[in-house]
Amino acid sequence: MSASAVLTAPLRRRIRDWVVGVLHRGNTTPVVYDEPRGDPGLFGPQSVTWKIHADFPGMMAGGICALMLQSLHPRALAGVWDHSDFRRDTLGRLRRTTAFVAGTTYAPRAEAERLIQRVKAIHAHVRGTAPDGRPYAADDPELLTWVHCTEMASFLRGYQFFRGLRLPREVQDRYFDETARVAQALGAREVPRTAAAVEEYFRSVRGELEYGARAREVLAVLERVALPIPAGFATRSLFLGAGRALLPDWALRLMNRSRAGRLRDRYAARSLRAAAPLIRAALSEGVAARACRRVGVDVKSLQF
Repeated sequence: MSASAVLTAPLRRRIRDWVVGVLHRGNTTPVVYDEPRGDPGLFGPQSVTWKIHADFPGMMAGGICALMLQSLHPRALAGVWDHSDFRRDTLGRLRRTTAFVAGTTYAPRAEAERLIQRVKAIHAHVRGTAPDGRPYAADDPELLTWVHCTEMASFLRGYQFFRGLRLPREVQDRYFDETARVAQALGAREVPRTAAAVEEYFRSVRGELEYGARAREVLAVLERVALPIPAGFATRSLFLGAGRALLPDWALRLMNRSRAGRLRDRYAARSLRAAAPLIRAALSEGVAARACRRVGVDVKSLQF
């Protein structure tokens, strides 16, 4: 029996309301996904990007993994530390990032380009000096490349783990090649466009990373965030553990994650993977489905 068949209408609504409560409540600038008809946006339904970004469990856990990775870069973290209210509005930051990724993936082209220009305008005002005295700017091509690579690599890892499959190397390469266009539109340069290039990029930047006091505080904030849903504590622990389970070994070593902690993370990831079919069934009418209707394809085509 499929996951859709076992979901009652009340349970389906409960899961959908849970997602809205965490990710969409308070969003004052909704993105238009339904019009104009036939507009493929930046990628289109034949892209690998539409397929990978359609998987909610993988994207949520991957997004948390990316936030954890990003905190390890002192200059990238300095911009967030100095210019955002992440300590009091952690959910707001998560919601804005989620809206940007969803919009640039599935919205019509004009809407996606509007989102990119809006973020570029915000980045232009985010600059300052990191604790080590080095200047930083959110529109620095190097920092944009770092943020992009942490996100796309984490989304890909999340998709593969929660779907329980290993995508062929050529499919992974297509994903990195497609998504590089968003990073470049934001101002990134020399963006890695293959899986091998992304792996080499992480090796090359590792010497700049550190797990300092600020990075530890970011993770502590994530551990304390209150979710406006029933059983918010359990849900938070589940997704944080699942996100940590996606971190590469070199990041876990840098963060001194204990063996016991890694075991708890793997348990959380396995628990989320077990629940993933029910979550996907409850969210079957999300933005990916709306984008598919806009271009006249079946949402089931977004599966490998």
